Amino acid sequence: MTLLITGGSGKLGRELLKLAPSAYSPTHGELDITDSQKVTQFILSNTIDVIVHCAALTSVRRCEESRQDALAVNVEGTKNLVYGVAKKPQSYFVYISTACVFPGDQPDHFYDENDVPYPKNFYGLTKLLGEYIVKQTADLQRTLSTLIVRTNFVSRGKWPHPSAFVDRFGTYLYVDQVAAALMRNVEERRTGVVHICGNKRISMYDIARLEDVRVEPMTLDKYRGPPLTVNMCLSSTIVPPLHFP
Repeated sequence: MTLLITGGSGKLGRELLKLAPSAYSPTHGELDITDSQKVTQFILSNTIDVIVHCAALTSVRRCEESRQDALAVNVEGTKNLVYGVAKKPQSYFVYISTACVFPGDQPDHFYDENDVPYPKNFYGLTKLLGEYIVKQTADLQRTLSTLIVRTNFVSRGKWPHPSAFVDRFGTYLYVDQVAAALMRNVEERRTGVVHICGNKRISMYDIARLEDVRVEPMTLDKYRGPPLTVNMCLSSTIVPPLHFP
């Protein structure tokens, strides 16, 4: 298995590279995923047969305000990568998606792999479009295996903001937990859609306070910006949840 990890400078990408230090992980300057010709050339000129695609624009506000950029990276970039690796025989593509593909309007619901996505914002829409491209490519290219992973995670350490929402929830994991679980799935060559999630519903405020008791509470009625997915709680019919924290 020769692995390419996109988004190697991001939170999840950095943790994956600790577990797979020999993986290809080009910088944006070395590989612009929005350039289809360069992506295909890079994949075909190296012995890459497995891609774990973490690179994305994840800021809800930026995706809403710069929709062309969000489409270029989250949708076209995904298409370029999965089309490129599909040219390799017996290839495998892993797409990192998000709980934000779901509406999150049901406060006590835990979304599993059988629930129907319906995003609240443009970020969630671009990630869902990426999912459909991956599925469609796998249907057309029978030698390509694909896995879509929906998850939500935080980094260990100090919360990056002075406040956090008390009324926005998820089944969060630490990013290193997601990386380890993800690599187990890659080694097994799991296919389809899987939710990698924690075992409890927890607010963003409660997560923040685990590391920094000085974080202030904030409610969504004080928020001004694009629509947010309020309930990001996941469950899985395929793999057991992981203990958090």
